[in-house]
Amino acid sequence: MTKAGWSTPKIACALYPFGAGAAAVNVFFASLILSWIGGPVLSTAQSLILGSAIGVPATWYFARHIRHLMDVADAGAETESSRS
Repeated sequence: MTKAGWSTPKIACALYPFGAGAAAVNVFFASLILSWIGGPVLSTAQSLILGSAIGVPATWYFARHIRHLMDVADAGAETESSRS
């Protein structure tokens, strides 16, 4: 079976802006929740920097998951085509 479509690194590069943005928002809201127990509230810049760092592995794992789903779908399509 050959892998058709985009590779994992290509998927990760395409999705990274969304992953980093989502991570930055989550970091900011987590800092708001932690402020209830005395933690600091992060600034926008701090949230973006930390979200950019957290977004790299998160996006990579999500891209691997998407690539796996593509492989499963391709395997199912090959099975269906061999039956007919």
